[in-house]
Amino acid sequence: MALFDSILHTFVTVNGLATNPIALLALGLAGAYLGGRVVEVIPFTRRIIERREAQLAERE
Repeated sequence: MALFDSILHTFVTVNGLATNPIALLALGLAGAYLGGRVVEVIPFTRRIIERREAQLAERE
């Protein structure tokens, strides 16, 4: 029963955040920042970005 209570509490909390525009703005900014940091850390995506930058440099 404790697992059900935890899940229910999580849904109630998320619903509260979803109806608050200030909380959504903060979550969006935090998500954008963390997403940008994760893209730089993952080697596969870093190689894709470096290839695109190299292609753009060759065109100029």
